[in-house]
Amino acid sequence: MIVIAGLVLGAVWGAFLARRRKGKTFDIAQYAVVYGIAFGLLGMIVTVALERLL
Repeated sequence: MIVIAGLVLGAVWGAFLARRRKGKTFDIAQYAVVYGIAFGLLGMIVTVALERLL
């Protein structure tokens, strides 16, 4: 669940940043994908860490 939440929140955050910087449609899509992947990866690391600790 943390990974999916990271993907969604990262994509929303990336799209928000690109739109705020007045990016075109492809810029917004690229930012959304990159931030989604980054936050999803971070969520996966957090999930593995929590599973090992608990």
